[in-house]
Amino acid sequence: MLKRELILRNPVQSLAGESESILRAGHFGGILARAGVGKTALIVQIALHAMLNGRNVLHVSLNQPVTRTNLWYREIFGDIARQMRIERAEALWEEILPHRFIMTFRTEGFSVPKLEERLTDLIEQKIFLPRLLIIDGLSFDEPQREALAGLKHYARLNELGVWFSIRTHRHEEPGPGGLPRQLLDVEDLFEVALSLVPAGEEIHVNVLKGITLPPEHAHLALDPATMLVKSRIP
Repeated sequence: MLKRELILRNPVQSLAGESESILRAGHFGGILARAGVGKTALIVQIALHAMLNGRNVLHVSLNQPVTRTNLWYREIFGDIARQMRIERAEALWEEILPHRFIMTFRTEGFSVPKLEERLTDLIEQKIFLPRLLIIDGLSFDEPQREALAGLKHYARLNELGVWFSIRTHRHEEPGPGGLPRQLLDVEDLFEVALSLVPAGEEIHVNVLKGITLPPEHAHLALDPATMLVKSRIP
């Protein structure tokens, strides 16, 4: 009951609509923003939403150690629990923690085949069976189509939804349809795309493709104090 209450009261649920999952198996989702705007904060909230729904999340970090990535989860979960006045928050954290596995790579040592090899080891040895994969820190400034197409095939075979944090740049103009340049050559591989845009004292969460928000949460933002998703007044 406690988990269900937290899920339903959290504005992140609005990204999933009436479903328990924001991203379907085999689908790609991207969170696009400039450096330091909140990509990791949002992607961790999406991961926590999945964990609360009993789905296993594999978080692959290319630019942070395990301790720092874990701290993101602890801090954001703590902020959510305090904001929603959740009792027994520590017990709930311990309950959902087995649904998360953190894997790190050095950026220069990362490749999709290496990731698939380590994923396959986890699955075949029954160490961890992920249903959601997060790749935080992969550069989209260089061509990635071939690698992403291979990962897309792997994700479909293994029923994985895959989220990416994608860094954009202030000086770049958007391409056709308002999509950032980083998605132009791979846009067809992505079913969902969200962008984070600083606006005054808020960071707006804009849907670029793939999600229809309900009227009561039609406008979302990140609170700059906590980086939690909230509904905003347009």
